[in-house]
Amino acid sequence: MTMMEPRKHGDASDGTVGGRQSRFEGNMKVTGTATYALEYPVENLAYAVLVQSTIPAGRVVKVDASAALAMPGVLLVLTPEDDLGLKLSADWGGNKPADGPYYPLPREVRFNGQSIAAVVAESRELATEAARLVRVTYEESRHVADLNDPNGGEGKLMEPLSSAWGDAEAALAASPVRIEAEYSTPREYHVAMEPHGLTAKWDGDQLTIWEPSQWSHGMARMYSEWFDMPYENVRIISPFIGGGFGSKGVPLAYGAVAVAAARKLGRPVKLAVTRPQNFTSYGGRAATRQKIALGATEDGILQAIVHRGASETSMDADWPEQTGAATAVLYKVENFSSQHRVVPVNSVTPGALRGPGKNPSAYGIECAIEELAYKLSMDPLELRLRNYADHDYQSGKPWSTRRLREALTEGAEAFGWSRRSHAPRSMRDGKTLIGWGIGCGTFPVIRAPSEAMIRILGNGRVEVVSGAIDMGQGTYTILAQSAAEVFGIPVDQVEVYLGDSRLPGAAIAGGSMLAGSIMGAVHKAAVAARDELIGLALSDANSPFRDTGANTLNFAEGRIAAPRGEAPSLTLAELMSALKREEIEVRRNTLPEGANAQEQLQAWTTMAKVQGPTMGDYSMHSWCAHFAEVRVDEDFGTVRVSRMVSAFDCGRLYNPRLVESQWRGGIIMGIGQALLEEGLVDQRNGRTVNNNVGDYLVPTNSDIPDIQVISVGVPDLNASALGGKGVGEVGIVGVAPAIANAVFHATGKRIRDLPITLEKLL
Repeated sequence: MTMMEPRKHGDASDGTVGGRQSRFEGNMKVTGTATYALEYPVENLAYAVLVQSTIPAGRVVKVDASAALAMPGVLLVLTPEDDLGLKLSADWGGNKPADGPYYPLPREVRFNGQSIAAVVAESRELATEAARLVRVTYEESRHVADLNDPNGGEGKLMEPLSSAWGDAEAALAASPVRIEAEYSTPREYHVAMEPHGLTAKWDGDQLTIWEPSQWSHGMARMYSEWFDMPYENVRIISPFIGGGFGSKGVPLAYGAVAVAAARKLGRPVKLAVTRPQNFTSYGGRAATRQKIALGATEDGILQAIVHRGASETSMDADWPEQTGAATAVLYKVENFSSQHRVVPVNSVTPGALRGPGKNPSAYGIECAIEELAYKLSMDPLELRLRNYADHDYQSGKPWSTRRLREALTEGAEAFGWSRRSHAPRSMRDGKTLIGWGIGCGTFPVIRAPSEAMIRILGNGRVEVVSGAIDMGQGTYTILAQSAAEVFGIPVDQVEVYLGDSRLPGAAIAGGSMLAGSIMGAVHKAAVAARDELIGLALSDANSPFRDTGANTLNFAEGRIAAPRGEAPSLTLAELMSALKREEIEVRRNTLPEGANAQEQLQAWTTMAKVQGPTMGDYSMHSWCAHFAEVRVDEDFGTVRVSRMVSAFDCGRLYNPRLVESQWRGGIIMGIGQALLEEGLVDQRNGRTVNNNVGDYLVPTNSDIPDIQVISVGVPDLNASALGGKGVGEVGIVGVAPAIANAVFHATGKRIRDLPITLEKLL
């Protein structure tokens, strides 16, 4: 088996689980030696460039590619006229649709920017120029531009996302104190540093794809179904990913186009999606709106929550950005009602973007809680603590671990919340208004099975092998730490191979499920390999431990010894040499015992075996509390976040240094969401106006203040084998409302639609 280059780790001082081991690939990325998927050298490449629609709705009548094909070096133009011979693929969960063809370049136009043709040429520059010469004739039809378009209507009720207990409407009507408000969030985009794309190469009936992937096994399965070929004939290679945030979990239409073009031409094809095309080749976070009504007693005890939300989706599929996802679990309430609708618009199908559902949901409920606090003239921290949920009122189950109270109290202490003046516009520094706000967040623990291989080599090195991926969150590092801990060796004695669908199966790197899943598999395989080695050491005729009478061995500080110190102390290499073994290889998974090969394949390539937060005896979630300070220029209305303190309950931290990096990354994205990010749509033609990183604003270094992060979690062995809970998604959840609440405290003006820009404050 050909594998990726091993990833090595240095500095043994923090090399066990829980240590602050530095991320191994940081130096590689800084020095440019990390090879990303699109950088792999492949001989005899052809280059594909997409042609996208310029209308929002209608159909393609004709594609005139004659001028493009007349250019020397142009090899192929694919249009809706071409039957690429593709079949439909099963969805994330493995649910296969009825047999039928799949058209990645469809004739029906559903949104402006939809791929409708592709030009393949000897160079990317030539393909780009030829694509400009392709002429498309359309038959246009009426469109719905976005969620605010009156032609969209109220949308379709998503019954499975409705939740209710008690009698919320009656309890609300009977409540002595009530507030009701509507909150909205715009379209948001992933804008990963690394644009999407792939290189596809056929060798007979074997297909190799170099593509940034958050789920190598699932993507290989979908490609195999599109091209009606055995799963094992497809290989996805993705050693590094330059940002994904939910956008690189499944293959997309442009991938099908590139692979089909490579098959037609009989040579490798590279397709790199341009930055503007990254705004329409896949979906970001859908725009949302939500109306929240809260009823409470005069001393601030919640009596009812009534929530009605909606998000935009495409004309082709129902993708809900679940506005009620966090509302149901953050607070104690005996009467609750939540509904969510999707409104079809002419846009690309939305997708998962960090903290999907929980993010806009927390924005709504956390702003509403703050509004209730001001109506009651109560400290927003005190109101939250008074309504602390002692169990999950939605499922009726106890929490596995929930240290949100500690997050609130310890975060408040670190922030200095007790020094806050309650009245709006009461804290200032000259002409600068100062505001402090809180926002709580949550994300469910999602569990998935995975598989790992451990190899003990004759030279004493240990290999960890998995098809799991690392997109910067630290998978390489924590897996090396896990193996190093089991074998009692320095972390630089471990090599980790990831990012290849030919390697043992792993869950998707999404929903904060990968670390808990793959750490459990690696630990299980490493312990099994160590036990096999112990068995050999105690029974093999060549072993110096055979006659010691020991029934086990200790592994510590790079050496192996009997528990009571009798007999020799050997290194791993010395023991393997004595045993005359060149390799010990063990493979383990976290599926139930007896799972057959088909069940194993289903587990790695679909979401069918994934378990949600309440699929057991407990309700399991990560939690956080954000404290934000903003400074608002009284004359100009400009807002700066000047300080953030955030406290998290994410269980056991496998590597605090990497976890803190993930938390800060989420907080930074939340600052962007609150103050900068907004997908702008031309109502006339449905075109994304700011489809570049110059006009679609994301935070830069100058926008980000000091960020203090605190862990208040304890190990949660219900959530994962080693006690960790998800860390990647939860960091962004609750940041935007903390900032919005701080802006209100500073200015006395409540902004309910993101982003908070100066024209809304003046």
